[in-house]
Amino acid sequence: MIKKLSLIIVSILYCNYLSAQRENVVCDSVKIYFRQSKIDLVPSLNNNKAALDRIVDSLSTSYADSVYKLQKVLVVGGASPEGSVKFNKWLSEKRAGVLFDYISHYSPLPDSLMTTHFLGRDWNGLIRLVENDAEVPYREETLALLREIAWNVANGVTTDGDPLDRLKKFHYGEPYYYMYQNLFPELRASRMFLWYRKIKNPLALLSVPEFPFVKPYEKPFSPSKRTPSPLPKKPFYMDIRTNMLYDALLVPNLGAEFYLGKNWSVVGNWKYGWWKKDRRQWYWRIYGGDIAIRKWFGKAAQKKPLTGHHLGVYGQIFTYDFEVGGRGYMGGVPGGTLWDKMNYIAGLEYGYSLPIRSRLNIDFSIGVGYWGGIYYEYLPMDNCYVWQATKQRHWFGPTKAEISLVWLIGRCNYNKEKGGRR
Repeated sequence: MIKKLSLIIVSILYCNYLSAQRENVVCDSVKIYFRQSKIDLVPSLNNNKAALDRIVDSLSTSYADSVYKLQKVLVVGGASPEGSVKFNKWLSEKRAGVLFDYISHYSPLPDSLMTTHFLGRDWNGLIRLVENDAEVPYREETLALLREIAWNVANGVTTDGDPLDRLKKFHYGEPYYYMYQNLFPELRASRMFLWYRKIKNPLALLSVPEFPFVKPYEKPFSPSKRTPSPLPKKPFYMDIRTNMLYDALLVPNLGAEFYLGKNWSVVGNWKYGWWKKDRRQWYWRIYGGDIAIRKWFGKAAQKKPLTGHHLGVYGQIFTYDFEVGGRGYMGGVPGGTLWDKMNYIAGLEYGYSLPIRSRLNIDFSIGVGYWGGIYYEYLPMDNCYVWQATKQRHWFGPTKAEISLVWLIGRCNYNKEKGGRR
């Protein structure tokens, strides 16, 4: 019974000793913010001045006496995802040096107490911020993508391309640009940790083992309290095109398409062919333009704008003068302009834009609709054109055919699977 009682007393005393050892360790920390891609210390940025003053005060007064002794200073730096890991590692090391120089100015520190740790791109930090911000566009889907990226990075799983590119293209960059403006500033920071040991007998200081780094609890970040950074250049999607079917018919043409966002685009085309040979009574003339509004859909369209299936509505105005083999047909007023009772078409179209190279697609499109307008029939006789009839065109059916060579233009507007960047 006495042995058991002695064992219990010894156990209690040992536990109290371990608890006292833990209580002798004091950890203080502050978070210091930096401007994007900068290493200079700006006291006016966010709450930097108050945080620095508190650390300096603790070093020069409360913890600089004979009761507490500084044992270790650790600066932990991470990176917001938009920068490269190599560049941000350099930034982290330089920023740590700036912080060490700042506190050493008020309280000289030996190099043996100062260490740094680089987290890399802080995907986990970004995940925590998104979890605490209900305003992030497509929040649940964005969290799923970020967790997948963080898991791949933590486990060394390599994927095609930079994970940042996936994030920029996700839902056409809408979540990325919200996070860039509202959340990324919180990740552009270094946290300084200072460990102290309470000394009972200042004349007989005991050696203290290394203290493990434990990230303290952080209050959820409120986007409205941070100064937003300037937005980066957004991806820009457009193309220049030519319909090779018109080219084959000796009708030069050129078009341009602009991506509007949310799977919508607008495309306009212009053609102008004005050929004639009076001696052979050969006329091949047409000019005019069309415009279409398109909605893109399918897996390819989800991966990159202006690629994959599209449906649209289009309208076209044009005039023409064809005469081959002794009989001519003229759309519009003879000798007039495009606006003098031009012919017109309105209809629906379907197409598919197929990537063939990094910056090249082929767009196959066909349309059906209504073709209306006045046209004239005439016969060429003795260098004159003898009018035969004036008719009204009423045509329902195929009104558009397009096999266009498309040159992709703009930031991020390239095909990875077809020789693009990797």
